[in-house]
Amino acid sequence: MRKISLVLLTITTLLLSTNVTTAHPGRTDSNGGHTCRTNCAKWGLKDGEYHYHNGNNSTTTTPSTPTPTTEPAKPTGKSELTADKIKPPVKGKLSVYYLNVGQGDATYIKTAAGDDILIDGGKNEAGAIVVNYLKQLGVDDIEVMISTHPDEDHVGGLDVVLDNYKVKAVYAPKVSHTTETFKDFLLAVKKQGLTIKEAKAGVTIPLKGVTASFVGPVKQYGDDLNNWSAVLRLSYGSNSFLFTGDAEKKSENDMIAAKQSLQADVLKVGHHGSVSSTNSAFLKAVSPKYAIISVGKNSYGHPAATILNRLKSAKVTAYRTDLNGTVTAVSDGKKILFLKVK
Repeated sequence: MRKISLVLLTITTLLLSTNVTTAHPGRTDSNGGHTCRTNCAKWGLKDGEYHYHNGNNSTTTTPSTPTPTTEPAKPTGKSELTADKIKPPVKGKLSVYYLNVGQGDATYIKTAAGDDILIDGGKNEAGAIVVNYLKQLGVDDIEVMISTHPDEDHVGGLDVVLDNYKVKAVYAPKVSHTTETFKDFLLAVKKQGLTIKEAKAGVTIPLKGVTASFVGPVKQYGDDLNNWSAVLRLSYGSNSFLFTGDAEKKSENDMIAAKQSLQADVLKVGHHGSVSSTNSAFLKAVSPKYAIISVGKNSYGHPAATILNRLKSAKVTAYRTDLNGTVTAVSDGKKILFLKVK
């Protein structure tokens, strides 16, 4: 716990030394600009005024030469994705929503005891969409937020959620990243006065009526962010769910070797159905009846035909958010019912 606190303190110090806290913590959009959030007068701006940073300690309301970034290029134009209309949780039952956020991951869980869990928040532009989903579902606060790993299509929208909801506990693996998106997440956590709890194999989340334990990562993976993914197994009665983030074959095999409890009725397929994940041995260890692939329009070939065929051969019923929209599973602790999908 002390080590993760020191990591966050170091990152925060770095952010402060580069004036991130005074130079508007918001990210830029696809056009290279953004709206002012804090200390606007310092920059000669009004609250909420759209502007660009020129790289010479000045701002303008007209575009300037883009500053190089370590993040992937943002898509041009505004996202056409909107939140699906979804049904509220069933009282006294476990409801799991695999949210349709395009090419990314975001899952909301409402336990039978009434606790709220959010795993990932999709890309930057998905933050408002995730908040829309949470409002539809009547969420007033969030007991547990999990950032599986720092990739933008998982952590991107979490700062927006943190800006809109009181969060009681945040879990993430002990790995950092230098992108503005990840810094936004850290700043939003810091703003709520929270310290990130380490997500790793053997850590159990204290929740009523369910068993929620991390089964990965079991090792450290250097700069391989996907294999750092926090993998959560949640069980309610005799039903179980496995949420894998972008964990790839190396992490999957390490979980098997470490004899982690992996069997689950429902598998959130790793890495959007990429061939890098869901290897045959791992699928056999999980032995799911259902699989969810969180995916949107992409140029990566997700989901791969190899994975779709592997699931079919294993007689696993697969749902895809790009085809089915938000996928909702409801459990009474004995059986799992999937609500009608489009």
